[in-house]
Amino acid sequence: MAVKSFRPLTPSTRYITIADYSEITKRKPEKSLVYTRKKTGGRNSYGRVTSRGRGQGHKQKVRTVDFRREKLGMEAKVVAIEYDPIRTARLALLEYKDGEKRYIISPVGLKVGAVLTSGAAAAPDLGNALPLKNIPVGLTIHNIEMIPGRGAQMVRSAGGGATLMSRDEGYAQIRLPSGEIRRVNEDCIATIGQVSNPEHENVILGKAGRARHRGIRPLSRGVAKNPVDHPMGGGAGKTSGGGHPVTPWGVITKGKKTRPKFKFSNRFIVVRRDGRPPKVK
Repeated sequence: MAVKSFRPLTPSTRYITIADYSEITKRKPEKSLVYTRKKTGGRNSYGRVTSRGRGQGHKQKVRTVDFRREKLGMEAKVVAIEYDPIRTARLALLEYKDGEKRYIISPVGLKVGAVLTSGAAAAPDLGNALPLKNIPVGLTIHNIEMIPGRGAQMVRSAGGGATLMSRDEGYAQIRLPSGEIRRVNEDCIATIGQVSNPEHENVILGKAGRARHRGIRPLSRGVAKNPVDHPMGGGAGKTSGGGHPVTPWGVITKGKKTRPKFKFSNRFIVVRRDGRPPKVK
């Protein structure tokens, strides 16, 4: 996949870049595997806005993705590579020998016509899903379970890839894309390869309209408001606020730690993404 840029014939095309979608082989999704996504407009069940800056946007259909890969030992043929409007990665449509079709997250390099399998007996080839204890050390993996049988929860976004580093005492050590090294039960299933669409990080929206198509509405800067409306408002002439960036209600917006200090799963983290050891009670 590549990223396309344009001649600057208009102010927006000077900056805009889009994916060329050259790997997409099928335009319309599989009808049996989609449902329409309900828009919330950033509102909760009481109709109150709890997430500002959300609303409108293009109608989207949610693809039901198979994160469990539970059809063990049954071969599946890759029928198509498809686009997913609510996901950064591409999807691969699989057709199993019994006729059932399922979506999976497509890895880089997967082609139409490839045959995939899952389970302990599967070969460690691109797109196959198998337990961590059966995967050779050093391979790049994605779609990793945290608890056996729950389904993949880690390394699912575009271009993501983790590295299987070692195995010991029933656990596998995995280096995640963030740099964190984590212990995962070796019975957990992972998929071989790197997540597709690695060029996604190079896409630039370039104009406000593309953000509106995604359901992102404009927000006023805090420093542009009056002191009565925002903690960072006011000032003679232009000012950057002078304090730490906060929300209109005074909550820190940048750098605020949201993870509990002593979380149960800290015991599975060997090295945090900032390089320090985790805090364990």
